[in-house]
Amino acid sequence: MEISGIVSAVFIGAAIGLLGRLVLPGRQHIGVLWTFVVGVAAALLGSLLASLSGVAATRGVDWTEWLLQIVLAGLGVAGLDRALAGTERKPRLRE
Repeated sequence: MEISGIVSAVFIGAAIGLLGRLVLPGRQHIGVLWTFVVGVAAALLGSLLASLSGVAATRGVDWTEWLLQIVLAGLGVAGLDRALAGTERKPRLRE
């Protein structure tokens, strides 16, 4: 992966994270910062997987790479949301 691919993955990561959030139903319990982090990680991992599988070197828009990145972002947001939802403080019931 070239430096331009890394830089574009970081900038596109925010949009990928938001798209990953949009494909999930319901409300998520993670903030904007975590969405950005998951989006950047999904964009980098998606670019790496696309390059390893040979679908990144196409002419025009790399739809397969983008779809891979969005799916990874959706899985990342869902996984992190599930992990954080279990750690929320629940109000104690008075006895």
